[in-house]
Amino acid sequence: MFNFKQWLILGVVSSALLLIVMDSTILYTALPSLTHDLGASASEKLWILNGYSLIMAGLLPAMGTLGDRYGHKKIFAIGLLAFTATSLLSAFAPNPTVLIVGRVLLAIGASMMMPATLSIIRVTFTDSRELGLAIGIWAAIASGGAGIGPIVGGFLVQHYWWGAAFLINIPIAILAFILTLIYVPSHEGNKDRKWDITGSVQIMISMVTIVFAIKEFAKRDGSPQLASVSAIIGIVVLLIFIRRMLRSSKPLLDLSLFKISPFTVGCITAAVGFFGQLGIQYIVTQRLQLVEQLSPLQAGFITFSIPAAAFVAGPLVGKMMHRYNVIRIMSVSLLIGAAGTIIYLLQFDAGILGQIIGLALLGGGLGAGMTAASHSIMSSAPPEKAGMAASIENVAYEVGGATGIAIVGSLSGLMYTLSMNIPKGIQVPANVKDSLDETLFFAENLPAHASELLKTAGRVAFDESLSFVLIGLIVFLVLTSLAMEWIGVRSRRL
Repeated sequence: MFNFKQWLILGVVSSALLLIVMDSTILYTALPSLTHDLGASASEKLWILNGYSLIMAGLLPAMGTLGDRYGHKKIFAIGLLAFTATSLLSAFAPNPTVLIVGRVLLAIGASMMMPATLSIIRVTFTDSRELGLAIGIWAAIASGGAGIGPIVGGFLVQHYWWGAAFLINIPIAILAFILTLIYVPSHEGNKDRKWDITGSVQIMISMVTIVFAIKEFAKRDGSPQLASVSAIIGIVVLLIFIRRMLRSSKPLLDLSLFKISPFTVGCITAAVGFFGQLGIQYIVTQRLQLVEQLSPLQAGFITFSIPAAAFVAGPLVGKMMHRYNVIRIMSVSLLIGAAGTIIYLLQFDAGILGQIIGLALLGGGLGAGMTAASHSIMSSAPPEKAGMAASIENVAYEVGGATGIAIVGSLSGLMYTLSMNIPKGIQVPANVKDSLDETLFFAENLPAHASELLKTAGRVAFDESLSFVLIGLIVFLVLTSLAMEWIGVRSRRL
């Protein structure tokens, strides 16, 4: 019998999930406009994008535990309110610093909501078939929402301004909050469940300092000493966290799960898949606007080929799980992603159709890998640790996405600086060599001939830096695939 209330609750939590994942990519197409209006530096741009994923990844395990302790409805509702308020702050940020703070606060609200969405679904749907369908819808939104972000962002920037990318959250979040209070059932939490905020803070400190070190090493005028100190702090804090988890009787993350080969390979695939998807989607979106000179909306539709292909490939691979070795599927999927990257590399000067084919193959390969990763993680973990396994998977996705943007963005920035040849006779400030955005911004104030010379030089340097990054990603995907094959062979021999 059809239960309208159940599906309404699914709609409420799904709308919140869509906002969460969409906000990880909605600024891709808004970034050039945002950079121009706020005068954001190359480093500030990366923090505007990275702050959201980094903080959310660090808080996800603790917020999931907090929901178990105090009730997921309560934490979900508070998260919606926090998300609404900080969306308003971000939309009207007067400078890059305030926007970075707004993105960090948005991540806190998102981290409160995300674990609760799946927990509420599990409590609401008691029939196993309906539960499977509900979780399938949840998974489709989780994988496809990131792809919708650039399109929505491009439309809003083209018709309004970059702040509208945040304002769109507010009416949806308010409606979801009202419907949550009315329809989502309350469930008492388990007060005996430990809330390990210390462990979450350690994860955040480790990730933020390591990503900062990556960016500082890649900056034109970066400090190697500062980058080294930051990297050491991040590694030391990570080791302290690992030691703490190994000694805890009720750890925030049970690291013994990584002794299971399919679980470990699944986590690696999840992280690498999101690394590739978000990293490439980020830099390709910039190229389509700054080099190809397409509109934000056009750029969004082209890069949508990546998540669209992933959305199609996921269910197809899901039907093959019982027939083939799951580690082999993940390994081959990464090779397909590498093949798509090669096609894009060979086609990005040949025309848009060739680019779309390459991006779609990349997205299909990585999407298939991530679907196999979810199956591998959840099926290999013991039933009593399923929630913790899901939490680790979410962290792998967020860490992969954040480091993908950080490493791809930093490497492309470094190579842009090294490749940029300023035309003779044009005097420019040092920051013009930091990014194509700053080059084009400075060129606006030059005489027409000099302006075109500088813009052309900048676009050539950007394409050279992009080629370097793509080659690096291809090598990374192939080596990871080979490592997975080795792990798979070794595990079958044991």
